[in-house]
Amino acid sequence: MNTNDIRINLPASKSMSNRWLMINHMIGSHFRIGKLSTSNDTKLLRNLLAQIESHSSDVYYCENAGSVARFIMPQLAMTSGHHLLTGDERLLQRPMAPLIDALRQMGFRVECTEREGFLPVQIQGGVPTKRTVQVDPLLSSQFVSALLLVAPKMPEGISLTMTQRPTSRPYIDMTCDALLQAGIEVRRSSNGRTYYVQPFQGKPKPATITIERDWSAASYFYTMALLRPDLRIRLLGLQLDSCQGDSATDRFFRQLGVMSTEVRSPYRAASRSITVQGGGEKAKTVQFNCIDCPDLVPTFAVAAAAAGLRTVLKGVSNIALKESDRREAITTELRRMGVTVNATNEELHILPSKLKPSGMVRTYGDHRIAMAFAPLRLVFPDLEIENPDVVGKSFPEFWEEFDKVLNA
Repeated sequence: MNTNDIRINLPASKSMSNRWLMINHMIGSHFRIGKLSTSNDTKLLRNLLAQIESHSSDVYYCENAGSVARFIMPQLAMTSGHHLLTGDERLLQRPMAPLIDALRQMGFRVECTEREGFLPVQIQGGVPTKRTVQVDPLLSSQFVSALLLVAPKMPEGISLTMTQRPTSRPYIDMTCDALLQAGIEVRRSSNGRTYYVQPFQGKPKPATITIERDWSAASYFYTMALLRPDLRIRLLGLQLDSCQGDSATDRFFRQLGVMSTEVRSPYRAASRSITVQGGGEKAKTVQFNCIDCPDLVPTFAVAAAAAGLRTVLKGVSNIALKESDRREAITTELRRMGVTVNATNEELHILPSKLKPSGMVRTYGDHRIAMAFAPLRLVFPDLEIENPDVVGKSFPEFWEEFDKVLNA
């Protein structure tokens, strides 16, 4: 190995981990899940599922974890008793109406206790009276995945039709792939809008489930490779042919001259890694549709600004509804660093600008804002990241791995 190679240990995929936790809970813990995500969100989901099993409390507090709240809501609707689902101030601002409406269509009793369409919600557990439901997935694909994950527990399964093109369709595909791997029958209509999931019967064969390494976490190290083209960064356990939508990282960064090479062990066929290195030819202008990978928008925006490339990021309409208003966070922090950014509801336009240090990057309590801007410390060593511990939501070991590059 070249002495400049930096080996990065990525966390297991949070999205895949959480889906398998839900499946295991639903069908009785038949699967052994190897190397779950160490993220705070995954730990929170495990604790809440254990709370459902133990009936230790009827108040389910989801912090600022939108995916956890959405996954738990249909599960509580299927669990006898009265339940209060709530979270922190930011989570109470995040949209839940499409999922609440879908549950009501199916006959579940879900009451918004403060503001219609938002948490907190009071849920009376029961059984569905209808198996056919329509869901608007424009704001989040998680509304669809949440229902598909509990459908096998419903007496007649589910027939779910999406009323619009979904944001982040690869995450729905990931949900379906996990259900199929667990032995649950899933079909999709020829037009791709309707999903049919049959009720689960019998017991699956015990198996060990391998969770892929997380492509969202990998994206930040692509920015580091862009900024330090003298280094080769090896992302251990990652693979290019991934079901994760955020594997789009590779396609975006190729336009910025960062190339990926997959490496397989000659001794263990299943052992993979990806080596990334910058310094390649850059595109003159960059356009990229982020509708299937909105979590990557902060990474892409910062990288494009650092590369000094005219860039248009499309499909960003729902990034204002994440852990923070990411559209506002990105534009504000980049502008403070001298970057010209023009934002519309659907697009971010980043114009070639000379970056300058801003002293401290505000993170707005958002892990992805913190990690997207962190690589800029490679060129501005005195740059500070506000509330650095916020990265624990998805990548608790981020700073330890980042230091490997920073100190190279």
